Amino acid sequence: MRVNVDGTKCAAYALCAEIAPQVFDLDDFGYAVATPEDVPAALEVVTGEAIEACPVQAIRRLT
Repeated sequence: MRVNVDGTKCAAYALCAEIAPQVFDLDDFGYAVATPEDVPAALEVVTGEAIEACPVQAIRRLT
């Protein structure tokens, strides 16, 4: 599984980084960025929770 954060939609709520800090980081301005690697299988459930928690639906699952 890979994920992408749409920087034009992200509103810096940071819920994704709070829920799945192994997958999402915050840039210097507080906006989310996803790790460029594949999400490990052990983190897929929590990553899905982070995707669902995004209030502006800025995160999408690529695979």
